[in-house]
Amino acid sequence: MTDQQHNALPAGALVTVIGGAGFLGRYVVEALAKAGYRVRAVSRHADSALFLKPLGDLGQIQIVTGNIRSDADMAAAFAGAAAGVNLVGILAESGQQKFAALQADGAGRAARAAAAAGVSSFVQMSAIGADAGSAIPYARSKGEGEAQVQAALPSAVVLRPSLVAGPEDQFFNRFAAMARMAPVLPAISGSSLFQPVYVRDVADAVVAGLTRTDAQGRIFELGGPDVLSFTAILEMISQLTGLNRQVVGFSDFTSGLLAKLGDVLPFMPMNSDQLAMLKLGNICAAGMPGLAELGITPTPLAAFLPQMMERYRAGGRFAKATG
Repeated sequence: MTDQQHNALPAGALVTVIGGAGFLGRYVVEALAKAGYRVRAVSRHADSALFLKPLGDLGQIQIVTGNIRSDADMAAAFAGAAAGVNLVGILAESGQQKFAALQADGAGRAARAAAAAGVSSFVQMSAIGADAGSAIPYARSKGEGEAQVQAALPSAVVLRPSLVAGPEDQFFNRFAAMARMAPVLPAISGSSLFQPVYVRDVADAVVAGLTRTDAQGRIFELGGPDVLSFTAILEMISQLTGLNRQVVGFSDFTSGLLAKLGDVLPFMPMNSDQLAMLKLGNICAAGMPGLAELGITPTPLAAFLPQMMERYRAGGRFAKATG
């Protein structure tokens, strides 16, 4: 990285990470600590985030309680910080956890608190398909969140990942677990395309977004080197787990019925919002800057997915995948 690509965020600076205890959060906290920064990881339940402590040196990672719906919590979270990251996001609404409250207004609240604290750089985690004008609540809230962040911090970096894949993800693991229990795997909107991106690549993109001056004020779409249909992904899961489950395609009508069941039954493969997003596809738009522009070489699925799927095989890691 050249001097022109690096900002004035010095080693040892304090970076606040909202949502630091989530799936992506643990990797972002680890990457920041490895890069020499002090990290303040903010979680609604600080006790559940203590596992983050060993990811850095003694005293390098601080765990604090904070809710993105609270102005006071966000002000305290960014007090004294040099940079900030907002990772808060949900895949489905429940209770007070609503898309608008967290992904739109919450994102704006975090950015305004960061701006008031004088942070020098900020990264907002969004998603491919974010669109403030969308009829889909998830996509609309992501787009509105981007707009609120950019209004508060014009230099903020927005990252829009495709499907984030890694050891604790809620996609590959969910369908691999389903393959253990069900005789078939449901290919709902099976022709829809995904561009899975490795969680550590996304974490590295966060660090790059905070430290590269050529990234400031820009939007990046993050995808891996593999572009696969939903059906192909399910077939890959079936093969790598050695479970040889048949992948069954569903009509739009049947998919819609299953998604409506998912609106009320959390164990279903997806809900109506997720089906609507799935039909739009989940690949990076042509011409959008991505991992390469942040100096990151995308990691292929073959480099980590087979190992992830080992635990779902009947004989564990010592059983061979079929093929």
